[in-house]
Amino acid sequence: MRTSFLYSKPLVYGTVSISLIIYFVISFNSFSQSVKKVKSNQELFQFKEGDIVFQSGNSRQCIAVKLATHSTFSHCGIYFIGPDHKGYIYEAVQPVRKTPVKQWIQNGIEETYSVVRLKNATKVLNDSTLTLMKYEANKYINRDYDIYFGWGDDKIYCSEYVWKIYKNALNVEIGPLKSLKDFDLSSTEVQSIMHERYGNNIPYTEKVVAPSDLFDAPNVEKVK
Repeated sequence: MRTSFLYSKPLVYGTVSISLIIYFVISFNSFSQSVKKVKSNQELFQFKEGDIVFQSGNSRQCIAVKLATHSTFSHCGIYFIGPDHKGYIYEAVQPVRKTPVKQWIQNGIEETYSVVRLKNATKVLNDSTLTLMKYEANKYINRDYDIYFGWGDDKIYCSEYVWKIYKNALNVEIGPLKSLKDFDLSSTEVQSIMHERYGNNIPYTEKVVAPSDLFDAPNVEKVK
C-alpha cells in the first residue's frame, strides 16, 4: 500500500501541472483577446459627417503619389452616415463607393489614418448642407476611378472627389488647385508611371488636387 501511494504522487503532480498550464494558456488567450478588443475600440475615432480622412497604401501608384507630393498620405475619402444610419467612408477607388469605416481603416498600412475637419464646421455643416453634400457624393457612386488624374467628371480620383463634393455643394474649396507640373516628378517611380499612362503626352498643365493639398488646406484643422 505504501509503495503504491508513493508512486502515485508524480502522476497527481503531473496532472495538476498540466491542468495549470492549460489554465494559464486559456487565461492568457482570453486576456490577449480582451486587450485587442479594447485597443480596437480606442482606435475607432468619433467621426463627424464631412470629416476628411487620409491613409497610405503600398501600391506603385501610392508610392509615386507620396514621392510626388512629399507626403505620407496617398489616399483620402469623406465620412458620411448612410441611409442605414451606419458610418461610411465615401471614396474614389475602382469604382467609387462607400466603405464601412472599420473596413476602410483596415485597408490602410498598419490601420493608421488621420482626420481633418472644416474649421467652421459647426456653422457650415448642418442637416441642409450635409444633404447637399451627400447628393454630390452619391452622384459619383459606381463611377470609374481616373488613373489619368483628369479634371473631368466622367471619371474621378480620390482627392478630386472630396474637393468637388465641398465645392459643388457648398462652394467651399478645400485647398488650392495645382497643375501636374507643380509636383515633384523627378523620381524614377513617378517617371515610370507617367510614361506608362501618358507616353510622351504628359499633361503638365492639367488641374490637379492631391490628398496632401486637402490635408494642408488653411480652412481645415487636424482632429486626429
